[in-house]
Amino acid sequence: MDILSTAMSLILSADRDLFAIITLSLQVSFTATLIASLVAIPAGAALAILRFPGRRLLLVVSTAFMALPPVVVGLAVYLLLSRSGPLGPLGLLFTPTAMIVAQSILILPIVLSLTHQAVEPLLRDYGGLFAALDTPRRLQVRTLIWDARFAVAVAVLAGFGRALAEVGAVIVVGGNINGLTRVMTTTIALETSKGNLTLALALGLVLITIAFGINLLIHAVARRGEVYQMVRK
Repeated sequence: MDILSTAMSLILSADRDLFAIITLSLQVSFTATLIASLVAIPAGAALAILRFPGRRLLLVVSTAFMALPPVVVGLAVYLLLSRSGPLGPLGLLFTPTAMIVAQSILILPIVLSLTHQAVEPLLRDYGGLFAALDTPRRLQVRTLIWDARFAVAVAVLAGFGRALAEVGAVIVVGGNINGLTRVMTTTIALETSKGNLTLALALGLVLITIAFGINLLIHAVARRGEVYQMVRK
């Protein structure tokens, strides 16, 4: 209870180091989610519309990659960005950029698969209309994404939650450097191993609060989507 009280005091006092770690965590996760979503949302909708050889295999692979081990992604990005790697001269290893790259790779299959699952049922309603009007593929993708916007928003929030809770990949490519690449999850792991439970618990409370808020938002958006579908029908 003493540790919990001290942790709460650390949060309420707006400790500079604590909030620097929280801010970096949110910045990295938000940027990674944005990058992954810009690629995954149109790709997921396009996979629902297009028919080509290997499409089913691509969907299976994207679904399987939702369970991709984070440390494996971290290792792959590490090899890519290391000094002897193909992108080594850019000097991105052990920077927030490397962490964003790793998180984007982890989030992308989640958003892609969930977007595809949200869009594909709508194609049954719109397929005949698209064919009759000879609608361009790009307009079909935009229409389906807009109509499935609530489910797509849930997919994006799920990806953001996944990124915010990530520790394995970011510690491999970020190095957990104080003041540069230290985020909430890696700091909790480090401080717990050092026995500094006050900071670890303070960050844990903040992380749980954010995760709880994301889940509330997911349920609210999903409920709004259900109401919208009922009204539309």
